[in-house]
Amino acid sequence: MARHNAKHQARKNLRNNKKSGDLSKLKAKLKSQQKKIRPGELETCCRKIRTFLELHKKLSRTELAQKCRSHRNPQAYQAALEELRKKGEILECGKYYVLADQGKTFRAETIRLHAHFGFIRDENDKEYFVAGKFLAGSLKGDIVLARAIPSRSSSPEAEILSILEESQHTRIAGRIVPTEAGLCLLSDIAGMPLHIDYKESCPYKINDQVLCEVISRGSRHMDHKVKVIMNFGDCDNAQNCMRSRIAEQEIPVDFPEKVRADAKKVAAPGVTEFDLQGRLDLREEIIFTIDGAHSKDLDDAVSIRKHPDGHWTLGVHIADVSHYVRPNSPLDAEAFRRGTSIYYADEVIPMLPKALSNGICSLNAGYDRLTLSAILELSPEGDLLDYQFCKSVIHSKVRGVYEECNAILEHRADTEILEKYAPVLESLELLEQLSEKLEILRKRRGAPELESTESVLLLDQDGICTGLAPVQRGRTERIIESCMLCANEAAAKLAREKKFPFVYRVHENPAPERIVMLREMLIKLGISQNSEDPDSELKLDPEEIKPCNIQNILDQTRDLPCFPVINNLTLRSMAKAKYSEIPKGHFGLALRDYTHFTSPIRRYSDLVVHRILSDYLDGAEIDWLIRRYGKFTENAAERASMTELRAVQLEREADACYAAEFMKSHTGEIFDGVITSVTEFGMYVQLSNMAEGLLHIHDMPPGEYFTEENWFFENTLTGERWQLGDPIRVVCLRADVSTGHIDLGLV
Repeated sequence: MARHNAKHQARKNLRNNKKSGDLSKLKAKLKSQQKKIRPGELETCCRKIRTFLELHKKLSRTELAQKCRSHRNPQAYQAALEELRKKGEILECGKYYVLADQGKTFRAETIRLHAHFGFIRDENDKEYFVAGKFLAGSLKGDIVLARAIPSRSSSPEAEILSILEESQHTRIAGRIVPTEAGLCLLSDIAGMPLHIDYKESCPYKINDQVLCEVISRGSRHMDHKVKVIMNFGDCDNAQNCMRSRIAEQEIPVDFPEKVRADAKKVAAPGVTEFDLQGRLDLREEIIFTIDGAHSKDLDDAVSIRKHPDGHWTLGVHIADVSHYVRPNSPLDAEAFRRGTSIYYADEVIPMLPKALSNGICSLNAGYDRLTLSAILELSPEGDLLDYQFCKSVIHSKVRGVYEECNAILEHRADTEILEKYAPVLESLELLEQLSEKLEILRKRRGAPELESTESVLLLDQDGICTGLAPVQRGRTERIIESCMLCANEAAAKLAREKKFPFVYRVHENPAPERIVMLREMLIKLGISQNSEDPDSELKLDPEEIKPCNIQNILDQTRDLPCFPVINNLTLRSMAKAKYSEIPKGHFGLALRDYTHFTSPIRRYSDLVVHRILSDYLDGAEIDWLIRRYGKFTENAAERASMTELRAVQLEREADACYAAEFMKSHTGEIFDGVITSVTEFGMYVQLSNMAEGLLHIHDMPPGEYFTEENWFFENTLTGERWQLGDPIRVVCLRADVSTGHIDLGLV
């Protein structure tokens, strides 16, 4: 009786205090006063629910509750329903519950959304296309129960049956657009209008770029409701759009006060005599950095010596960030959270505060700096014979710039540049000689030389995009890359041979089905095995693919007009590189051993590698390293892979937004381009100015269209046909900065 009175009084208090700030406390109190579920009751209810649904196929909510006699213990019954629903064992279809077909259904995560479709990824990392009508109102990050359905293309398709767990990520960026129902949010990613609760929102108007928060969800996207929590201004400004995307993904920009304080504390003393104890003193060696003109986080320097017998000693000296960023410190926790620095347009979101990234850790010329050095002994041909890692201190002689070094190597440098580089001119020439040897070895290994598809954004003083240009890799960029590859290989080789925990950079073999698709596309493009020259045959065995097979494709097609398409197809066939605590090798570099050792200022994976190597150099036993870092390397590799993917995605979104900003001022103009992708809804075209747009079927001339996905698009009434790799002339119809979409039309 007393318990009944207590429950009655709690409900009364709940009704009387709905407007107070104690609502959640009262609910928690009421819940704690309810009957507790005894051991075994939950499983008993689950068993009853399964039994009755197996017997009757489907039951309404009322029917199922009656058969399970839920009134005897409503708490256990409701908990059982929720557990079975989250496990994906039962489905709620309208007014009825049914058993899910465990043989055909699977759990997945919604990973991407577009205006009329989305993508989910199952627990085996397999992705499925989901048409808009089958999305069930799912948002990015939702855990869903899905079922595979017959595919209309070469990609697997599915439908979402129910949402098992709603995503905790409820922020959506987009712009304000007018609709018949009033002003709505048009999501940048999903491309669908969402209703806004204006009473809960901050001020906004048409064409504002905003950040919203989902406050209620329906069974369809159009039934969701949001509120505006931040307004960034004009949606036709790429800077505003990217700031909203960063806020949407909750990417940390500003450092917490305790992190900034920690950075200042460790950087303030500079390099002291105490810091130099036990370090190899290389301050008199000819060591220098080479980086981009605008780079401020200089984390790698090089030195070189050629011996009379032709052997080489290459020094790769990397900022000893692990000396300053200690385990479990505020700096370390923040670096782990960020995972990597993010570079987009002319902006950078650093992994470490400027006191470290641009200060004490940056290998600025003219200053003593603490480093972790890889001293590599190479044969006259460039083979790695021996290596040594040590803690060191250096004093960089010159702050080199790629463009200036390229001018020197190409014999077009002026007197001012030659005077600046006078202390290191001989070293620069030796580096070029060694780099040529290393590139020959790389080709001999069969490492594929894929062309970069990236572009550089040209911005004015206000940050507005005024053009795009292809990425240019000069001679010096290739030299430094070769040096870094050597150091990375040696670090991974040491860890694997000594068998201590490590974070490796791995690139697994391409999936067999991707190689099959690549082979089919090459045959369609007229690239087949050359029977007259057995050495140049395109041996694409899906089960035994080798790096040299990929390189043979590139070598035989590099001079063909369709090479850009072949290069893209080859890129898409490759697996994504990632981080792992297991040394799986690197397919793209044709190396057994590889890690990331050379950029600890901007990558947490490299910082972990330095920390482990540092402890090893200090004499730590392998067993101790395993106890300390065994589980941590697994977590660090997973975190590094996730944050890298996030950074890459943001950088791609930035490229698209800024390209659309540039093309918006060229609406109505005609461009030449190449068809780079064919889908059922249109063709993607790479323009001569490096921008990419979509020629949608809705913007094609009247007709009846037939398409073979990834191959051709045809108007069956006129006989006009457009094929992958074909040149095409188009007009820019529209450019949407907020979404980064560029719409094209036929000329």
